[in-house]
Amino acid sequence: MIFHGVEVRQRALDLLRGGVPNSAVARQLNVPLGTVGYWKHRDLAERGACPGRPDPPCPRCDGRGLDEPAYSYLLGLYLGDGHISHYSAHRVPNLMITCSDSWPGLMDDCENAMRAVFPDNSVCRVRRTGCHNVKVYSKHLHCLFPQHGPGKKHERRIVLEPWQQTIVDAHPWEFVRGLIHSDGCRITNWTTRLVGGERKRYEYPRYFFTNVSDDIRRLYTDTLDTLGIEWTHCTRHGNPYNISVARKASVALMDAHVGPKC
Repeated sequence: MIFHGVEVRQRALDLLRGGVPNSAVARQLNVPLGTVGYWKHRDLAERGACPGRPDPPCPRCDGRGLDEPAYSYLLGLYLGDGHISHYSAHRVPNLMITCSDSWPGLMDDCENAMRAVFPDNSVCRVRRTGCHNVKVYSKHLHCLFPQHGPGKKHERRIVLEPWQQTIVDAHPWEFVRGLIHSDGCRITNWTTRLVGGERKRYEYPRYFFTNVSDDIRRLYTDTLDTLGIEWTHCTRHGNPYNISVARKASVALMDAHVGPKC
């Protein structure tokens, strides 16, 4: 690696500030073009003049319009399988939703919701074994998802802000659908009964939602209550982590608005 002295770097910056092109500075001082570009970028950044696109407007900070149905769905996904990460001080934070490759339609719905909520931001899919991480990058993720914090969700309080609750109240089915798509499922359950002395098998559809967080389960069941959905706790191994919807009328409503994953 070739190291260039402070005098060479300062001479390059003087030329660059005077409007001399990067390539001309590189030839004149016999310095690699990439090094000149790096010096110029650092100099602009240190002077607060680094070029770049302005941050896209934020619904919370700047009053930009928000696709509320898409947000309600994305909020449900985030509370289940979502995570906001910030690798370093120089990286834009990203919201990541892990989607199984078994449900490509769900993955499409997740990406579409991200693009609707963040129309001016970068959205991508990152391949992993058996799944994809659907990601959106934005400096305003903490504005739209104030539930983010250190540690696991079930180890801290999860409470919706009043403005979030207003959106969920206006679009409850989208919220329920997001929760089911993240930590829920629709299964065919079965039982047996004696009919005329003969044991017969009966099958019926059932929705499950499983989450360790008491707060997230409560958000789910409170929303079900507002929709008139009957539900019960399904305790396993002494843990009330499962919420079951099995009543015929309630399952029919869930089928009409949520349905099985696809």
